[in-house]
Amino acid sequence: MFVSVSRLLFFEDSRNEEEKKAEETELFTKYYSEWRSEVGTDESYKTIPRFYYKLPAEDEVLLQKLREESRAVFLQRKSRELLDNEELQNLWFLLDKHQVPPVSGDEAMINYEAYLQVGEKAGPKCRNFFTARVYAKLLSSDPYGRISIMQFFNYVMRKVWLHQTRIGLSLYDVAGQGYLRESDLENYILELIPTLPQLDGLEKSFYSFYVCTAVRKFFFFLDPLRTGKIKIQDILCLISNEELSKESQESNWFSAPSALRVYGQYLNLDKDHNGMLSKEELSRYGTATLTSVFLDRVFQECLTYDGEMDYKTYLDFVLALENRKEPAALQYIFKLLDMENQGYLNVFSLNYFFRAIQEQMKLHSQEPVSFQDVKDEVFDMVKPKDPYKITLQDLVNSCQGDTVVSILIDLNGFWTYENREVLVANDNDGSNMIDVDDT
Repeated sequence: MFVSVSRLLFFEDSRNEEEKKAEETELFTKYYSEWRSEVGTDESYKTIPRFYYKLPAEDEVLLQKLREESRAVFLQRKSRELLDNEELQNLWFLLDKHQVPPVSGDEAMINYEAYLQVGEKAGPKCRNFFTARVYAKLLSSDPYGRISIMQFFNYVMRKVWLHQTRIGLSLYDVAGQGYLRESDLENYILELIPTLPQLDGLEKSFYSFYVCTAVRKFFFFLDPLRTGKIKIQDILCLISNEELSKESQESNWFSAPSALRVYGQYLNLDKDHNGMLSKEELSRYGTATLTSVFLDRVFQECLTYDGEMDYKTYLDFVLALENRKEPAALQYIFKLLDMENQGYLNVFSLNYFFRAIQEQMKLHSQEPVSFQDVKDEVFDMVKPKDPYKITLQDLVNSCQGDTVVSILIDLNGFWTYENREVLVANDNDGSNMIDVDDT
């Protein structure tokens, strides 16, 4: 009897559970349907477009192919919207035909009325260039309120080039998310090399080293968190600030002379010719005045192989030391100075690195400078929020970060700072001598 009653209670509980689940499902369906109907009839739904589309999974091959084809068609359409060479020549002809005298120096000029006339004749592709905003942007000090035809045409050329580059980069965006991985950017630059007249004469055997050199600058400055990917928009900004056509290309990282210079320095440092740099080999970098303490930190923090540095790691090192004013370079060096990873430099940190400077001064038969004096000067220059701690942001905000890190890691940098007044006086004397000779 007891067993039968227990079994009946069990079945009754089971039915109750099933009824509860059924009721729960019914209520959920009811309220969900009501919510869906409300969303569909909401007025904002008609004006706010859908902005989220779920990416297809790896196993959804058909959807992935459809997405790739759609992106390719979209980029082709955008490419067709750009001005081609014939259309650019026609635009130049129209601008030259509608120039308004008098000529300003050697520059042909055009006023706003003629500017609008050219815009009407140039065709629909040029419509976006012939606006009041563009005209006002190029307006200078011309007494007749005109703009330079050459300046306007260069503006159009630059815009077209940037859009072409944007489309070219997007073709290598495998994920279609607006960013490139390191391998994507390497493939883009490798295929771009033969099309650049500035890189004419670059031997094919050097292509891989040039690509590595160029890509490292992009990732050093645009990927400070080392995520392994950078936005295409950021790449365009960096490219637009570089001028490969200028006469002196030695200082331009992307030029052939600069890439050969950096790689040549690496080979000269590699005395045992094993393709890697040891600490001893790297110590001869530049003026060979970097402190051993700083170099120790470089090999502790940076990626090495059996205690030696490869070319990619060396490129980051060079970019940091050659661009000490830049926030990305200061971040690189600050990480090396911040031994305990505290996020700030204190008196102990400064003293630790400056002692190596004092030791180098003794080796060169110079009287060591007092650390207390240097410490006070550093804090006076930086003016940190906390009077006892210097953060990376303090260095960047002070605009003296390059001077501070040079004082701590490089004897030559410290000597330059210590003798700055003498150097300025010598420069002034040299300038005066030139002035006298010229008169």
